[in-house]
Order: sequence, then structure tokens, then C-alpha cells
Amino acid sequence: MTAQRPLILDSHLDLSFSALQINRDLKQPAATIRVHDSVETMEGFGSCTVTFPDLRRGNVGLVCGTVMSRLDPNDKWTRTGQYCQAQCHGVGRGHLAYYQALEREGLLTFVKSVKDLDNTITAWQSPTADTPFGLILCMESADPILGPDQVPEWYDLGLRMVSISHYGTSTYSHGTGTEGGLLPPAKPLLDALKTAGIIVDLTHLTDEAHWELLEIYDGPVAASHHNCRALTPGQRQLTDEMIHSIAERDGVIGAAFDAWMLDPGWQRKVPPFKQLTNATLETVADHIDHICQLLGTSRHCGIGTDLDGGFGTEQAPRDLNTIADLQKLLPIFARRGYSQEEIDGLFSGNWIRLFGDVWGH
Repeated sequence: MTAQRPLILDSHLDLSFSALQINRDLKQPAATIRVHDSVETMEGFGSCTVTFPDLRRGNVGLVCGTVMSRLDPNDKWTRTGQYCQAQCHGVGRGHLAYYQALEREGLLTFVKSVKDLDNTITAWQSPTADTPFGLILCMESADPILGPDQVPEWYDLGLRMVSISHYGTSTYSHGTGTEGGLLPPAKPLLDALKTAGIIVDLTHLTDEAHWELLEIYDGPVAASHHNCRALTPGQRQLTDEMIHSIAERDGVIGAAFDAWMLDPGWQRKVPPFKQLTNATLETVADHIDHICQLLGTSRHCGIGTDLDGGFGTEQAPRDLNTIADLQKLLPIFARRGYSQEEIDGLFSGNWIRLFGDVWGH
């Protein structure tokens, strides 16, 4: 890593969703995709911010790429909501197949072990125009997992972090926008995930489900893309007590870049292109800094942008054009008194430590 361009690990990017559901060729720069996107696409999903050329410009060499599908037959937005779990499994395997195709082309490599992680970090210390991205396979909503007996199969395919819910109610738990806790299938799934060494992502759990899960599960946890309820009220954010609960398990919280999770004045029912957020990259830093000050350490913070996860530039911090602009966070944290070691931790080191700790035993 260099002080000028720290290596970045983004702990939540819905790359396969962007490629397959929105129909974007992520091997093209965002500027090119914006020209090709239809008006309908732009109005529905916003202006593209994440592509592989833009990731490379931002030195985002490690990504947690998701497979994403959930039980939601009324989903007219993400196009990943399904009537039954078998459909969710099919969509999830399709998302995986996209990443496998990119690996075949040499654009990325799956990161499944400490050795893979170390090799990727070494390669990105002096990256070339062809250095493969390191992809850690993650899952947003566990609905594509048909049962606990299928967890070892998904692990062998590369799955290393799973959130058991998303919006609505999954097979396993109530999620964002609902009230309630875990459902009966959750406990056997959690046991299987712990046995396999797969991190449980607490993102999108209801408050009740969050605490219930921590009561019955003692394996590794994290929050891939979450912000602070103390700064932006709403169920989607973490309370200070939740932040402490994740730190007590030595987990990491990735800061999300969705204006809805940054700007208390953001109106979800107003189209993004008809409003202007007050959120900037300084706002993202405010959320990270809140956690650091609350805990007295920067050890548990990272970056989990969720950019292009159903929204685009219009619903992102207003001084961010593409994901390459994550490097603008470097001087922001430097001005706030963070050391280079702490900044390296925020940008990638804390997530690297967590994955290494979980995979190393």
C-alpha cells in the first residue's frame, strides 16, 4: 500500500445484479454505460457508478461481490424478488455464473483462503492494467440456500459471507421494512454457516432479529453495509448498542453510501433525479467517525458502499461521480487526525484482518 493510493476493499457491491438485472457491461467505464443506458434504466436505477475500469482507477482491488435474490413476488424494483426459494436459488446460481465467467476471462479471481487473500494484496501493491480483482463471494439474503445441507456446497463455490435477510421477510428472518424476529429455519442454517466458517452479515435484520441472532449464534459476524441510527434515524441503521454488539464479536461495519442512509432529509418516495441530497463524502466520514469515537478505536470500521445496488450517482454522496472517488476519503480522514495506519485499516485492513482471522483456523 502507498500513502497516496491505499488499497480499498469494498465489502458490498451487487456487481452481478448490475450486470444481469440492469443489463450493464461492467467491463466498460461508467461514462460509456451512461451513454448506453436507456432513460427507463436511468430513472429506475440511476446513473452508473461502479464498473471494473472505475474500480481499477480507485485502487479498489478487493470486492465483496454478492449473489442476490429474495422471496418477494411483488418486487418491481430490483427484479430479483421471486415467488419461491427454488427461483431464488436459480437467480443466485446465475449471479455466481457471471463471476465465474469473469474469472475465466482473467478479470477477477475468487478469494477463498488466506493464501488467496495474501496473493491478491501482494498483486495490488504494484498493480498493472491487467491485475485481476480479488472477489470474495457474498450473499444478500440467504434465500438462494435451499437448506443447511447445501451450505458446504456453497462454501466450496466460494461463499464467505451471508446476510440471512434483505428487504421483507426471507425464508430465515424478518428484514428491513418488517417487524419480527428469526424464523424456525434460521437456527439450523446458522449452525451450518458456523461449521463452514462463513461470516454472518447482520445487515438488513430487524432489531428483534439482530438481538435474537446474537443470542443463539456465537460465530463470526459483521455488517457489510450499515450506518449509524444516531446520525440518520430509521430501522435500516444501527443503534449505538448494536454497534457495540458487533465490536464485542470483533466484527467490522462497512459504511454505506446510499443517501437514504446518510441524509435524514432524503425522501424515499421522491424520485432521486428530482431531489438533491445534502450528503457528501464528509457525511460518510461522519458515520465512520461516530463508530470510531463510540468504540475508542477504528478497528471495527470499513467501507461497504452498496453503490449501484439499486441506486446511482443521484442517490450517492453528491461529490462522488464514480467509485474511483473513494480515494477522496484519504485527505478527509487525514484532516480529521487519523494516522496512515488507521486509514489503511478503514480502507481495507480491518476487513482483511477479519477474513484472515475467520479463514486462518
